[in-house]
Amino acid sequence: MDNVERREWTVSGMDCASCSAKVTKAVERLPGVSDVKVALMSERLSLNLAPDGTAPEEIETIVKRLGYGITQRGVAPTAVATEMEAQAEAHCHGGCCGQNHDHTKHDHAGHDHASQDHASHDPIGHGHVDPADRGKRWYQTSKGRLVLFTGVLLGLAWVFELLTSTAYGYWAFTVACLIGVAPIAKRAFEALRLGQPFTIESLMTIAAVGALFIGAAEEAALVVFLFAVGEVLEGVAAGKARDGIRALANLVPKIALLEKDGKTKEIPAERLAIGQTVLVRPGDRIPADGEIAEGVSGIDESPVTGESVPITRGPGEAVFAGSINTEAALRITVTKTAADNTIARIIKLVEEAEEARAPTERFIDRFSRWYMPVIVAVAALVVLVPPLAMGADWDTWIYRGLAILLIGCPCALVISVPASIASALSSGAKKGLLMKGGAVIEAAAGINRIAFDKTGTLTHGKPKVTDIVPAPDVAEPDLLALAAGVEAGSSHPLAQAILRHAEDAGIKALPASDARAIVGKGVEAVIEGATVWVSSPRHAQEVGGLHAEQAGQAETLEGEGKTVVAVFRSGSPLGLIALRDEPRDDAAEAMRQLTDMGITPVILTGDNPRTAEAIAAQLGTDYRAGMMPEDKQEAIRAMGKKGGVLMIGDGINDAPALKQASVGVAMGSGTDVALETADAAILRDRVTDIPSLIRLARAAMGNIHQNVTLALGLKGVFLVTSILGFTGLWIAILADTGATVLVTLNALRLLRFDPTRES
Repeated sequence: MDNVERREWTVSGMDCASCSAKVTKAVERLPGVSDVKVALMSERLSLNLAPDGTAPEEIETIVKRLGYGITQRGVAPTAVATEMEAQAEAHCHGGCCGQNHDHTKHDHAGHDHASQDHASHDPIGHGHVDPADRGKRWYQTSKGRLVLFTGVLLGLAWVFELLTSTAYGYWAFTVACLIGVAPIAKRAFEALRLGQPFTIESLMTIAAVGALFIGAAEEAALVVFLFAVGEVLEGVAAGKARDGIRALANLVPKIALLEKDGKTKEIPAERLAIGQTVLVRPGDRIPADGEIAEGVSGIDESPVTGESVPITRGPGEAVFAGSINTEAALRITVTKTAADNTIARIIKLVEEAEEARAPTERFIDRFSRWYMPVIVAVAALVVLVPPLAMGADWDTWIYRGLAILLIGCPCALVISVPASIASALSSGAKKGLLMKGGAVIEAAAGINRIAFDKTGTLTHGKPKVTDIVPAPDVAEPDLLALAAGVEAGSSHPLAQAILRHAEDAGIKALPASDARAIVGKGVEAVIEGATVWVSSPRHAQEVGGLHAEQAGQAETLEGEGKTVVAVFRSGSPLGLIALRDEPRDDAAEAMRQLTDMGITPVILTGDNPRTAEAIAAQLGTDYRAGMMPEDKQEAIRAMGKKGGVLMIGDGINDAPALKQASVGVAMGSGTDVALETADAAILRDRVTDIPSLIRLARAAMGNIHQNVTLALGLKGVFLVTSILGFTGLWIAILADTGATVLVTLNALRLLRFDPTRES
């Protein structure tokens, strides 16, 4: 199994959940194939393939036999890219600097002239897609042409009947029905060959042919036409649902202005390498994640994080691909490849989130497995029981049984959940709210308690030194030099604050060795042959590193909402350093919103009780202080016994608590940790995005419940009316495809949902 390879394809033409189920069942039966996953909204087929198993070409053949387009993902558009680069080289031959070269035709919105060259490139960003139907209007697609063709046949049959007689018209409708149902029957036959007898195509074929046998040729032809119309509508609706994900990929411009040896040239943005420098002019989108090397400008990050106000950034600061440079020219050093930039990772997360299915979705999937066979059995009973038991008319009850068959497809029910989840994921991604799948959405919608880490989450995470209190025999510069020496190399916010203060004061950190962190207590290092500690006052007092008078001073400072650290050698107190980290501007507002939503917030912090109390009083929330990482984890476990609990932290120190929570949320501006460790992530540093994320999750679950009710309600109503003879075949097919379209359109409403607005 060590040689098993993960392979991916793009499968086009899947418009409902039964489509993805057909592909899954057909492929997973093949030798050497395992762990098959088909994501409907992102049109992705992924599987594990053993070296001696089925050839990739055979997998593609199987999928094509089912009536879908398939192309391998991850195929670089080398021909296109090479041609573009050659043109750029020729265009810039002899050298042209960014200031003199005419780029006025470059579209600053990112839809540049190169987009035509990349028309065949997968808009999701993972290779080529099937060129047959993608990007065409409905009437240019294969299903659209089938609608037009069957519509013309139906119209000609009606005209023929008017010009001749009903008898001849019957044969005209029969011909129209048989020609129209032929491609549907072909797909049904291929599914049957692959072990799938219960598909909508097979039910449709049986219903159409059965209607012909009982003399309902006109209605059979009409049903074939309406089925084709329904498939087109499903395709249009599914395409709309996918547009949100595709729009993310379109945020990154296709070309970049690469600077080399003082000259610029246009190259495909996907070819940028780490370390290269690109020129980004005012109004241009940034082509890659990078760091500003030269220039200061406002950066509009709204396309990536949803942050509507441009942020001024300068040399040394990070920027995202897809963000817009609003003011001045920038030179940016590329820090991540196209495949690894923030938008690419967001797209990948949104795509892969389809695999993390919600419990509701898994239940409906299990339900649908026996739902269709049961419907077929009911249809058979409707056909057989009345004529055999009561001597009823065979044609009447065959007709009603065929109508029930058409109602039996569970497409609307099965797609009701993934369509809503895909829309919610896409809507959230555009606002910097990332949730990794339906399971996370369902869990977030049900939480009633939320735990916050303090530093870097409720506060800015950039504390500043406010007080330095040296021992009587210690000079302030010496105390600061010792503390800076111990903290040198540490990334902790308190350590960084001490180092910044020492640097600003012109004090050099003393050389230190053997530095190590004491989890939850502080840091120690060897300086000038003696061990020096920078730790919490509580730990210092326990080991004799704090005098009674200093302990009182520490309590006073902590009562002012400051964090205090003690600096000492073994048995020799050296002094205190107090720091303060201010709460974020929107933290109190976020707490109010959560309380109004019926959610109880609490702060879990390793800080001292007096500092935690001061912050909690400002925010109007409960707190628990002096907590080690394992204490936070245990607190989350205890809270979880009373209902769903959400934990938000920095994604590193709070990892145990984040994993223990029903939903762990990492807060950070697109960092790897924020995107990959937790169940969800907030890309912009706004505490109010937490209630927004919960509102989005609740709206998604409400939408799912609406869809399930709509799908089951329509099925139930038309099942009864078909048995009673009130509705016929063409109403039955409308009930099936119409329900699918309705639930998909209802799910699309989530794309316009604004989670920041309080209901």
